[in-house]
Amino acid sequence: MSDDHPRDRFDLVPDAAAEAAFLDAWERGRLHHAWLLCGVEGVGKATFAYRAARRLLGAAADPARGPLGARRDDPVSRLISAQSHPDLLVLERLVEGGKVKKSISVDQSRELPEFFSKSPSQAQHRVAIIDAADDLNLNAANALLKVLEEPPERGVLFLVTHAPGRLLATIRSRCRRLSFPIWTPDRLETLVRNRTGAEPEDAEHAAAMAGGSPGAALALASGSTFEMDQLARRWVEGDVDRAEALAIGDKFRGAEGQERFETLMDRLVAAVRMRALASGPGAGNRWAELWERLQPLPDRAAGLNLDRADVLAGALADLKRVQAQQDRMGG
Repeated sequence: MSDDHPRDRFDLVPDAAAEAAFLDAWERGRLHHAWLLCGVEGVGKATFAYRAARRLLGAAADPARGPLGARRDDPVSRLISAQSHPDLLVLERLVEGGKVKKSISVDQSRELPEFFSKSPSQAQHRVAIIDAADDLNLNAANALLKVLEEPPERGVLFLVTHAPGRLLATIRSRCRRLSFPIWTPDRLETLVRNRTGAEPEDAEHAAAMAGGSPGAALALASGSTFEMDQLARRWVEGDVDRAEALAIGDKFRGAEGQERFETLMDRLVAAVRMRALASGPGAGNRWAELWERLQPLPDRAAGLNLDRADVLAGALADLKRVQAQQDRMGG
C-alpha cells in the first residue's frame, strides 16, 4: 500500500458511524475539546484523527471519500501530508540514535500548552494528535492533564489509545470517547484484495490473522510483513534453516532492524498460536506453552538491551525442541 502512514490515507474510512458522530457534534456547535479514540491497534484510529484534522483545518470536503473525506489535492491536505501545517501538532515516539524511544517524553508534552496558547494562523482551529496516548510516560501524562483541565479555546485534541484502561482516569474523564470496532473477516478480505491484489488464499489468511485490524491485514498481505509471516509459518511447519536465521539476525541493527525484529517475532508468535489452536490436546498444550514463552521476548529484549539475533536464535532453538517432542510423541 503506497499510503502507508495515516496522514496520507484518504480513501480508508475506519468507521462511518464514528465519523458521523464527530460531524454531528461539530455541526451542532458541540465539538468537544478532547477525543479519546479507542480500539485495537491498526483499526484506523490515527487515520480518523488525520481525516478529522484535515476538515477542522479547512480542507475541502470530498463526500466520495466518506463522511470526513477531504480532497487530496487541497492545499491543507498537502501541508498535513508534508508535516508542515502550522496549526497541527503531532506527538509520537521519537527516533534517536537509530532506536525508537520507549515513550513520549514530558518535554514533548510540554509543547502542548505553548501550541494551544497561540491563535490559529491559517484555520479556525488548532489541532493536536497524540499517537499513541499509551506511549506517554507518567510525567508526560500529567503534563497533558494540565491542558485537559483548562480546555484551549478553538483547540481540539485527538488521543489515540489501544488500551484506554491504562490511561489515567482523570484523562479519560475529560475526553469524549469514540470506539472503533474490529472489522469482520469478510470486510478485511475485501479490503486486502482491493488494496493489494493479493491472491484469495493470501487475502483470507491475512484477514484471519489480523485480529479485526485493517492495518494489520494490509501489512500481512504485502511487503516485508507478508514475507516475515510466510517465513514464520514455514519455520513453525519445521523448515528452520540455521544459515537463513543467522543471515536475518544480521539485519536487526538500528531502528529499522528493531522494527524488523519486532515484526518477525510478532509473526512467529502468531504462527505458534495458530498451530496450538489447530493441534490436538497433547501437542496443543506444548505449542501453547511455547507461545507463552515467546510472547514476552521482544519486550524483554528491549528492556534488557539484549542482542536481537541471540533472542531469535534462542526462540528458534525452543521451537525446534517442541517440534522434536512432537515427532517423538507422534503428534
